[in-house]
Amino acid sequence: MYIDTHCHISKEEYSNIDKLIEECNLKNVRKIIISGCELNNIDEAIEISNKYETVYLSLGYHPNEANKITDIDIENLKNKIKKNKKVIAIGEIGLDYYWSKDNKERQKKLFNSMLDLAEECKLPIVIHSRDAFQDTYDILKERNLEGVIHCFSGNLENAKMYTSIGYKLGIGGVLTFKNSKLKDVIKSLDLKHIVTETDSPYLAPEPYRGKQNSPINIPIIAEEIAKQKNIDIKEVERKIENNVKELFQI
Repeated sequence: MYIDTHCHISKEEYSNIDKLIEECNLKNVRKIIISGCELNNIDEAIEISNKYETVYLSLGYHPNEANKITDIDIENLKNKIKKNKKVIAIGEIGLDYYWSKDNKERQKKLFNSMLDLAEECKLPIVIHSRDAFQDTYDILKERNLEGVIHCFSGNLENAKMYTSIGYKLGIGGVLTFKNSKLKDVIKSLDLKHIVTETDSPYLAPEPYRGKQNSPINIPIIAEEIAKQKNIDIKEVERKIENNVKELFQI
């Protein structure tokens, strides 16, 4: 089967979620992990996961929420996670210095709170890191956690540093872009370090770049991985399925 380890599915973005899930099954995308990472979308993400057997959850507060989140919000999130067996990861959490650089310390505080939560709940983590590689890496290497570097877009050195401390790399539609530097990273990286994701509704792969993305596009990403590594698509499919099962226990 194919698996989308990271997407954002909501009624606002998708008018017919029933149809979307049906189309995923037809494309052999049999498991989907949706991320609830903002105060205003976590409850909807939970609702969607409860409705569909093939949908799982990663919940956590995105770094862009750092100026809003209170201790009460963190406690409420903890209660929701502990009550719901569909939650298989904490995320997406991390640091984002692209959109905001003036609240780095608040972001780090929130990030560490989310890492504490992951340790308490004994769950893997899904990391958002934009223009913040060194701080992200420095914080993660001090923790005994595992997870995914969501939407990885760094170089081979970054990739090796993350994988050396136990993290897998989330590879999405950017890999299919004509001049993507990820192609060289994938060629050099063992498949055991890779999982597939779409980040839907964003970052649609070629030939749909610029349009709404969907988990049904996971096979396109897997095909590009197979092409770059010069191996059969079935090998990619099988190995990534094993990686996901090993990490998320699903």
